[in-house]
Amino acid sequence: MLQQLIKLSLLCCILSGPQHAASSITGTITPLQFKGTDTERIQKAVDKACKTTQSITIPRTGSTNGSFWSIDEAIRIPSGMTVILDNCTLQLSDRCRDNMFRSNNVGIGISEPQWNHNISIIGQGNAILRGANNPRATGDGLRKLSLNPAPNYNKDRSSYGSDAGKEGAKQTSDWRNFLILMAYVDSFQLKNITIEYAHTWAVTFEKVHHADISHLRIHCPQYRMLQGKRIHTFNNDGIDLREGCKYFRIDDITSVNGDDCIALSALDMGEKYHRNGDINSFQVTSCAHQGPEDDIEHIFITNIKSNYAGIALRTSDSASIHHVYINGVTVAKDPLVTTPYQGCPYTLLVGNRGYGQATKIPRIHDIYAQNLIGDGRMLIEIKSPIRDCVFMNGIYTGQLADGPIVWRDNTRELSRNVKEVNLIKQASKYDDSIPKNN
Repeated sequence: MLQQLIKLSLLCCILSGPQHAASSITGTITPLQFKGTDTERIQKAVDKACKTTQSITIPRTGSTNGSFWSIDEAIRIPSGMTVILDNCTLQLSDRCRDNMFRSNNVGIGISEPQWNHNISIIGQGNAILRGANNPRATGDGLRKLSLNPAPNYNKDRSSYGSDAGKEGAKQTSDWRNFLILMAYVDSFQLKNITIEYAHTWAVTFEKVHHADISHLRIHCPQYRMLQGKRIHTFNNDGIDLREGCKYFRIDDITSVNGDDCIALSALDMGEKYHRNGDINSFQVTSCAHQGPEDDIEHIFITNIKSNYAGIALRTSDSASIHHVYINGVTVAKDPLVTTPYQGCPYTLLVGNRGYGQATKIPRIHDIYAQNLIGDGRMLIEIKSPIRDCVFMNGIYTGQLADGPIVWRDNTRELSRNVKEVNLIKQASKYDDSIPKNN
């Protein structure tokens, strides 16, 4: 019996030995190996891995406060880095006025950003990224901070921020409010993550190529609770693609958003915003349109579910958006979430009149969208001239528009080669939440 126990013990040592050796060989780098605040430990892990494994793992436990990793400033991600979020929660602290993750090639005062390559942020299990409980600033760029902003449209374009009225604190919002900000990155992955209460857009891209975004769950309504009181934040988009974004795959996004679920925006907003690294701009890189290299193109979007605005394509001046392929977008109100303004405006918006210089020629072209469902004010809204587009298989379940597609002003006359195939209106007779037309 004793000999059998000795043999069994030796066998266990033999089996456990290689496993331990393999773990040492892999050399997994985690923040647990470093000292400092949660932010410092994570950044030290990234800096160490940059020279060795090019990968870090943030575990569920081990943070300074136990239940989540508290982020005081942006974790700056270099080329060739994979961040694995292993069943963990990261939350911006109430001290933080910065992104949660940002590519390390852009930031305040970086006037000539260089390209980064091969960055990944991958969730395993239940990986959560969350905004601050009491954020210092919210809202898209150039919002005025207020302790009590109006619940809907307000003429002063204000949004909540605890910095409002504080001496020495910047009184307008800016690009630091984006939870994840990637710019000048070629090859990026973001997968299997839940994002909650971002301070404005959850994820934004500026001049990013070859990105794979999938399996995201977003909960960013245009308000949050603070000490039992509802406070209002504005322009809570899910995913934004700005100038120069190309070759994207976006799939399986379920979103509660306070503005567009996905926005493609090539907007030249004027020389004031043509500097890189300008803290007073609404994006970290210049919005100047230099030519075709700054067009948004070859974007594939599939399997999208939103409670509010769906997908928006906006251009201005000489910028262009083209070759966008959309398959499967459903917009349906969530009875548990209050939507801003007068409810969902559209499932798909094509065109722009509110930002920059509107164009009178079809700068938006080769847009192919199918399998759209929506219960908002309209299913498809066209605000700019377009060409070579197909909109196919759409069901408008709302009551407020006469049909599934709405052409604004003379955009239909200025557009060329646009096909509308199998677009129908099928409003529910049992929905008493909005007035009936008859």
